[in-house]
Amino acid sequence: MIRVAVVDDEALVRSGLRLILGTAPDIDVVAECSGALAVDTVLGSKADVVLLDIRMPDADGLSVLRQLRAAPRSPAVAMLTTFDVQEYLAAALRAGAAGFLLKDTDPEQLVRAVRTLAEGGSVLDPAVTRAVIGGYLAAEAEATAAEAVEALTPREREVLTLLGEGLANPQIAERMGLAPSTVKDHVRAVLGKLGGLNRVQAAIVADRAGLVTSRPPIGGPR
Repeated sequence: MIRVAVVDDEALVRSGLRLILGTAPDIDVVAECSGALAVDTVLGSKADVVLLDIRMPDADGLSVLRQLRAAPRSPAVAMLTTFDVQEYLAAALRAGAAGFLLKDTDPEQLVRAVRTLAEGGSVLDPAVTRAVIGGYLAAEAEATAAEAVEALTPREREVLTLLGEGLANPQIAERMGLAPSTVKDHVRAVLGKLGGLNRVQAAIVADRAGLVTSRPPIGGPR
């Protein structure tokens, strides 16, 4: 069972997300709260996945994200947003966010996204992908990403392409016909060669380098 915590200042948003996720037999919303109570509530719930509002009046979503990522057993955190503000998205990415979702994400896509996050994958809503990429790499030429990719082996570039599609390790292993342990080693090597990036950052590099020609629905193929 995937344990999910929802953090948003609006009770209506929290109840709506709980209702949607509650339809999935493998997902259990174990906690929901506003930002002021977020860190203690989420860590106490032992959630696997957190859906966290990026901007709240009673707490800084970015600060909550940093505290959750610093915890010994850090959950996967996807930022909920209605804001197309590059500086917030870029800061969340650098702080370790595993993805970005709009609050009005289609219910079926939301369920897929939570499953992907629980498996270690990343999620990028198409509506915010351009803003995330622009905010994170605005100061860098696309050639910079291409040069970083050049240092990868052909197999590692294939892995990076699949990271760019937001796939988790088990999905990459199935797609490539490899053992999960082998994929784990390849992913570790790719992230290391790219400068110690996380999966979402690597996905953006893949996009900038032209490896991702089309992005699948949120959460990747199921």
